[in-house]
Amino acid sequence: MDILLMKSIQDQVLDLFKEEISTCLDRNWKEIPLEFGYDLFNAPGDDLHEVLDKFEKKFNVDLSGVNWSCYFPWENTPLIKRWFKVKREDVERTRKPLTVEMFAESAEAGKWLYD
Repeated sequence: MDILLMKSIQDQVLDLFKEEISTCLDRNWKEIPLEFGYDLFNAPGDDLHEVLDKFEKKFNVDLSGVNWSCYFPWENTPLIKRWFKVKREDVERTRKPLTVEMFAESAEAGKWLYD
């Protein structure tokens, strides 16, 4: 029997994210393991874009309607505002966490469940 059929959708999602996302190191230079609660905010942008594309294809979950500004508010703030009107810390305070668990739950449901 194919091992992928034996793994739950949640485990498959976690495996996909572990394969694609470079994790951080702690103060002792040990890799911080990527788990369901891992906040993807600090994931390298290229890694994140690639895993999101693979996630959509593998689990048939459309992410085109995701409100990314909830999870990356600074990057979605107009440039003129960033230059003159707001501080990054104030904007980032409104940020919601974006976790692997959110993707696992959405894969099980067959659609994005958040926002």
